[in-house]
Amino acid sequence: TQLSKIICLLNLTESCCVCVLRSDSNICISAKAKTCGECIQIGPQCAWCKDPVSYFVYKGFKPSRCDDRDSLEKAWCSPHGIENPRGTVTIDKNKPVTNRKIDGGQNLITQIQPQKLTLNLRSGESQKFTLKFKRAEDYPIDLYFLMDLSDSMQTNLENVKNLGTELARAMQNTTKDLRIGFGSFLEKPFIPVMPTYVKNPCFPNNCTAPFSYINVLNLTDDSALFIQEVSKQKTSRNLNSSEAGFQAIMQAAVCTEVIGWRNVTRLLVFSTDAGFHLPGDGKLGGIVRPNVGKCHLENNMYTMSNYFDYPTISQLVDTLSDNNIQTIFAVTQQFRDLYQELSALIPKSAVGTLSTNPSSVIQLIIDAYNSLSSEVILENSRLPEGVSISYISHCKNGVSKKGENGRKCSNISIGDEVMFDIEITAKGCPSKGKSETIKIKPLGFTEEVEIILNFICECECHKDGFPNSPVCSGGNGTLECGVCRCNEGWLGRLCECSQDEVLTEDLDANCRMDNKMDICSNNGECVCGTCECKKRDNPEERYSGKFCECDNFNCDRSNNKLCGGHGRCECRKCICDANYAGSACDCPLDTSTCLASNKQICNGRGICECGVCKCTDSKFQGPTCEICPTCPGVCTKNKDCVQCRAFGTGDKKDTCEKECSYFNLITKKKKEELPEPNDQPYINHCKERDANDRWFFFTYATKSDSTIEVHVAEELGKWKMK
Repeated sequence: TQLSKIICLLNLTESCCVCVLRSDSNICISAKAKTCGECIQIGPQCAWCKDPVSYFVYKGFKPSRCDDRDSLEKAWCSPHGIENPRGTVTIDKNKPVTNRKIDGGQNLITQIQPQKLTLNLRSGESQKFTLKFKRAEDYPIDLYFLMDLSDSMQTNLENVKNLGTELARAMQNTTKDLRIGFGSFLEKPFIPVMPTYVKNPCFPNNCTAPFSYINVLNLTDDSALFIQEVSKQKTSRNLNSSEAGFQAIMQAAVCTEVIGWRNVTRLLVFSTDAGFHLPGDGKLGGIVRPNVGKCHLENNMYTMSNYFDYPTISQLVDTLSDNNIQTIFAVTQQFRDLYQELSALIPKSAVGTLSTNPSSVIQLIIDAYNSLSSEVILENSRLPEGVSISYISHCKNGVSKKGENGRKCSNISIGDEVMFDIEITAKGCPSKGKSETIKIKPLGFTEEVEIILNFICECECHKDGFPNSPVCSGGNGTLECGVCRCNEGWLGRLCECSQDEVLTEDLDANCRMDNKMDICSNNGECVCGTCECKKRDNPEERYSGKFCECDNFNCDRSNNKLCGGHGRCECRKCICDANYAGSACDCPLDTSTCLASNKQICNGRGICECGVCKCTDSKFQGPTCEICPTCPGVCTKNKDCVQCRAFGTGDKKDTCEKECSYFNLITKKKKEELPEPNDQPYINHCKERDANDRWFFFTYATKSDSTIEVHVAEELGKWKMK
């Protein structure tokens, strides 16, 4: 439950009193913001009042300038004095999604919309916008064929020689703008055991010298040139089955200008019948330097294979993603599972199986391309610290997804449109208020959305500060947003404290008890780190204590009297007079009001609390526990024991000694000698019949020491009770 308090706010300029319900758990107040900028960074629910100091200071009480807007409006802040900036979304570039259009000979295609936005972010306040993606028709493709030229790939090399012409013809329905290139890889050219193998590892047969990676043909639309250059290629051999494929992929990806990659769809077909080397394998040749992921081609040949180790899988993932390259692994059935596991780590990649049929290579590429292009996955660049992003996808057939699945849509055909709702939130004020730029792009595509993030770290009133304001103790600070920003060497709300004279910059901390929210318990003013308690209209009432946490008028009351009129109030607790107890001193300790007629406390049937009997025997009641509506009379109850003790007769004569020894028996000759009623007020006079139908007389009394005394007349007969 939240503790609340009523704070009566006095507007000095209008002399009116406004009562506002404030919550002790209000985060806007509890954060103790000292400036408008600090306040608005707490959360979107917090606003700041920039009204002048004299507008809201009264009776030594200062309400928080940082509160929710409704509380500020209802309490003390003028409407124009509330600073509560809100975030915004502005679309800066918004070309509609299109298919290919011809404009002055240039190919113009837009697949994602909008292209540029500016977000003004306030801490904790999310900003939302929607991105549209449309898969365009006839989108340009750059396809680079990267082939393992080990001797076992001879048949596959023959199949690739006519790839250019056949692939262009087969992809007519997909795109008319296809460029194709070719590169080959084998293994790091470690020095063989026999020098004969340095130039011809296939000796005595003829093959090419060992190499790591060669860019054979830059991307081109000349299919005849492709056939010509690929036909010149020869296979080779290496000393182990694993290949330097990762090095080849890295160079083909980062050597953008050499390969001739355009800003279009980029496909890399990686073909092999072997596994791959991983980082650390280079130690076999004495190579320990990690791969740096930069282009090192000279005359189209990788020159640093004996200098840098193999790249890591994570390096490949980042490099392929950064360069928008989609990878198709065309491998033999033996290694399909291995590359399937690798593909699972590389976004926008696919795996196909090579066969001896020449047309199978083309069909593999077409199927893989269609699979990759039918799925759009949004990826964002690195976010500034404290900034988060979330996605909701709206795909075909009304399917919507959240979380990681909210980044992608599948089964997208040419001409299909899908939507993504994106929400960006900042916590605090990253980068000290400087603008940051992030980008969102669909993986495998070159188009991207640029998003400029501006962070709302200060209020507008920050710009209107009044340096050396007389309000700030005669010029010791700048009056900004209604508060003083002190000059160097000065502290305090009004810069009234010299830094040389106090021990801490947080003066208010010295005026808060147990790190609580309220300064001087809301009963005083913190002056240079010391509480000065405010005065009461009634001079007999006062606040006291180091934190003004005590007073002498807020104790419990009884009968509308402070401490019941039987004590004094000290620090909100009653100090009771002698013979009184209780939180309101309303419990007298005197037991005289509990005495029964037999001089016993509560007739021995209860306890005396605060001067009132509480009967412990449920049969008894009344102010002194003497009334027993269901009890038999004293005379009747004790008749048999008195008769057996005094005369040796009656129903209990055989058990008399056992059951009737609870009273002292005193015999008298005649009834006239029995104690008179007025002798002792607690005496009961009894007249009962014996077995012979004769009367016998006795008195029954409980003495102050709880002993019972019975007087019996030996003479039987008739007696008139007095």
